[in-house]
Amino acid sequence: MDITQLKAGMSGIISQIVGGDDLSIQLEEMGFVPGSEISVVSRGPFAGPVALAVRGTTFALRRSEASRIKIGS
Repeated sequence: MDITQLKAGMSGIISQIVGGDDLSIQLEEMGFVPGSEISVVSRGPFAGPVALAVRGTTFALRRSEASRIKIGS
């Protein structure tokens, strides 16, 4: 399951970052690392951005970027 499938206020633990390209490396450098707790702060309307909180910081990512963040149950 990826983080975009959660509703605002829900959280999970990052299991992996899919890709292996520059974007996945940048996400990991920003703190989106496996084992970290992540929560959905808010979701933009339609296909808008998703605000995510990880390690005490809130980030707004495009849904296409956020969909690379897989969470475990």
